[in-house]
Amino acid sequence: MRRRSVWGLTGGIGSGKSTVARCLAQHGLTVVDADEAARALTLKGGLAIDAIRSSFGDSAIGADGAMDRAYMREKIFTDASAKQQLEAIIHPLVQVQMAKAIDDAPTDIVVCDVPLLAESVYWRARCERIWVVDCLPSTQVARVKARNGLSKAQVETIMAQQASRAARLAIADTVLYNDQITIAELSTQVDDYLHQLDI
Repeated sequence: MRRRSVWGLTGGIGSGKSTVARCLAQHGLTVVDADEAARALTLKGGLAIDAIRSSFGDSAIGADGAMDRAYMREKIFTDASAKQQLEAIIHPLVQVQMAKAIDDAPTDIVVCDVPLLAESVYWRARCERIWVVDCLPSTQVARVKARNGLSKAQVETIMAQQASRAARLAIADTVLYNDQITIAELSTQVDDYLHQLDI
């Protein structure tokens, strides 16, 4: 059985992490997305649905049978214990799903795209190399306001629930600075780092 190298990719909301993930995939690396795994678990019939209903009641499940994301987002914003409760349901299941995806990956390098990597002892220990996409907090706010139509206060609330910029940078082996640059320039940074690693 060949040895796989597992890398971590993280960044705060609006940092450009998803763009970097696409660049890495274009270079032929397998990218496994924690958010995608979590979404699948909370769709109709998903493995997390029964536990979410049991913990948060029928209001947490929409008419389509999936988790009502708007309801849960509002609940998490107003109740920190609800966030911990939801994460206690979803995170272990995500870990299982991603571990299988890593085992099944066709490439020697697998990149785990994990927004909460800095907060997770599990993922920090699992990843041999950690890439952090970084930008100014003001840039994060501007991007998410434009992309999602949220208010400045809403974006700042989300950011406050994530690891700090300093905490992310502290775990980084590779930092991609994505502020006041184009997507092409960000892609060039990815190319350069992969070249340095002889990939």
